[in-house]
Amino acid sequence: MRVRKGSARLRAKKRLFKEARGNFGGRGNLLRTVKETIIRSRVYAYRDRRVRKREFRALWITRITAACRERGMNYSQFINGLTKAGIKLNRKTLSELAISQPQIFDEILSAAQAALVA
Repeated sequence: MRVRKGSARLRAKKRLFKEARGNFGGRGNLLRTVKETIIRSRVYAYRDRRVRKREFRALWITRITAACRERGMNYSQFINGLTKAGIKLNRKTLSELAISQPQIFDEILSAAQAALVA
């Protein structure tokens, strides 16, 4: 007896079309194109979850660099001074401090400068 896959196939296609909803043209309407689109979108999602972390770290470093240069120091000296002073703050926190609480960032920077001199 021949077995047909009617309802199961319909469910599978419905799931794929639901995931591809919002895509333009055939990318959201044609089964073969939908499958390709979904595979590619999942690859991009996997890759970009890692890329996002890199991009944020670069943004924080850029912000810290700008704040340090305003105060007459460069980024690498600042990080070296923090290490020597034993201050263990990550770049995200330093970036937030530089933007929202510049007086605290000034204190941290002066501690880093003092550690470099000593």
